[in-house]
Amino acid sequence: MLGRAPTPEQGAHLDLPAIQSALKRGGRQRNIAARARQIRAALRSEQLAAPAPVAAAFGATTHAAVGIIFELNRQITELETELATHFETHPDADIYLSLPGLGVVLGARVLGEFGDDPNRYTTAKSRKNYAGTSPLTVASGKKRAVLARHVRNRRLHDAIDQWALGAINNSPGARALYDQHRAAGDLHHQALRALGNRLIGILHGCLRHHTLYSEQTAWAHRQPTAA
Repeated sequence: MLGRAPTPEQGAHLDLPAIQSALKRGGRQRNIAARARQIRAALRSEQLAAPAPVAAAFGATTHAAVGIIFELNRQITELETELATHFETHPDADIYLSLPGLGVVLGARVLGEFGDDPNRYTTAKSRKNYAGTSPLTVASGKKRAVLARHVRNRRLHDAIDQWALGAINNSPGARALYDQHRAAGDLHHQALRALGNRLIGILHGCLRHHTLYSEQTAWAHRQPTAA
């Protein structure tokens, strides 16, 4: 919309077909006609106006910003295509992509930050420690506290957070673990960290045994047994 009409005056002259066309180009698929009418009404409503030279100057900067955003989006698409081409040829790609919440981009991020040396992490705990998801227990006298690790790979930790968030919507087991921590009083990010810690353990097992993710295998120990 800003590309078609970078100034208020130009926006007020946009008709419904032009607005609908812009919405479709932007990826909108539902309620286009209703949304176009709302936008046209907003663009034609009475607003505080700036002097013409000021409006023209802001219109020029808006037009330039839209051009930059379009070019960035094009470059991002090209990078994602290139990333997918190389990532999918990696021997561990199928394992990463089988895990809930991991797609090509996020899977490649996690693989890149962990590295692919099969002997780098001797145990799942060492992999979790590197990611900074495993809790740190601090004891002094009779006092004992469980804290989050602050010394960690921050790029990997951010990717694990996104992975856990995606897994909640794609894995009943992941959702159950998240809900369990929330019910116990954990904040959202604390529950995500606990889930991410568990997902890293699952990833480690899959890589160690060269097997794809299985929902049943990963979460069977948390299912209540029949009486």
